[in-house]
Amino acid sequence: MERREHPLPGSSIGQQRQLVSLHFGPPGARKIYLQSSLHAEELPGMLVLHHLRQALLEAEQAGRLLGEVVLVPMANPIGLAQRVNHKPFGRFELDSAQNFNRHYPDLAEAILDQARSALGPDAAENLRIVRALVTRWLEAWNPSNELEAQRRALLLLAHDADVVIDLHCDAEAVMHLYTEEPCWPMLEPLARVLGCRAVLLARESGGGPFDERLSGLWWQLAQRLEAEGLVHPLEQACASTTVELRGEGDVNHDLAKRDAGALMDYLMYAGILAGPPPELPELPCSPTPLAGSQTLRSPLPGLVAFLVEPGQKVSEGETVAEVIDPTAADGSRVHRICSQVDGVLYARVRDRYIHAGGELGKVAGAVPFRTGDLLGA
Repeated sequence: MERREHPLPGSSIGQQRQLVSLHFGPPGARKIYLQSSLHAEELPGMLVLHHLRQALLEAEQAGRLLGEVVLVPMANPIGLAQRVNHKPFGRFELDSAQNFNRHYPDLAEAILDQARSALGPDAAENLRIVRALVTRWLEAWNPSNELEAQRRALLLLAHDADVVIDLHCDAEAVMHLYTEEPCWPMLEPLARVLGCRAVLLARESGGGPFDERLSGLWWQLAQRLEAEGLVHPLEQACASTTVELRGEGDVNHDLAKRDAGALMDYLMYAGILAGPPPELPELPCSPTPLAGSQTLRSPLPGLVAFLVEPGQKVSEGETVAEVIDPTAADGSRVHRICSQVDGVLYARVRDRYIHAGGELGKVAGAVPFRTGDLLGA
């Protein structure tokens, strides 16, 4: 294992942070990249990578690694340092109010001009050329602030990976993942070994999240070239996903060891860890479109009482929660929050008081009905 430090430019005098990456196995062959806590208050992934690190060390010492595995256990030192009123505040940067997992650069657009003349009829050579063009563009990028520098550092570590796994969690949730449709064939074994209770697929979610900028590079570049009449063989050379490791409070050794073991199993399916992979378990759910996911919101403020637990199936019209105003003149006013789709309640909020218009939970439905940016803030 090699430990590398990646300094970030200080945003204030006397202050400097750094990213740390851990590198296992021989570079140059296949590469898998895993990071955790890009939303810095989402901590289960840090413990998972703590246990995965030990398993990878043992595999490396036994000569079982057939390619490179890169871990970034804490992908957001900026957000990790942010606290407001004694509470972690790691989803948005306080200075810019930007989501730490949005606004990554469009890599396909960044290299499009050079790719027009550089690509040819050889698919393997095209893969090499595209990765080299992205490397040069990232190395030439001069970030204007610490947040941009952090984005650049993460992309430099991950852009040439065959598989990118970005570990997150929700407030209260069951295991689920998001990925782009072209990535699903490569990532289906991952969903199986993790036991995902929901799989949300989209052609593009919008907002420029970290994972989709890496996988989207390949299909978007091919699509833009084809629109100009330039058809070059260009494979989907990166499969990326956001894995939601249940809820924010699910930070314990038993779950983390189980998830780290599942990731080791996936490394065997991905051909980067020697050994016969175990038989794939059944996928506990059917993939559904992200455009079919309903976000439950309350039109009124009040106390929240959930009637459905994460992972439970709900029917259209079924009450998922009640929002109660105990100060109403006619006694306690109760407003029912009902699902508008058949599906699985895969995530819900942790707080039990909601403001008017606030988000309460998410139900994975099978029929797409939303358009535009599909991710929340």
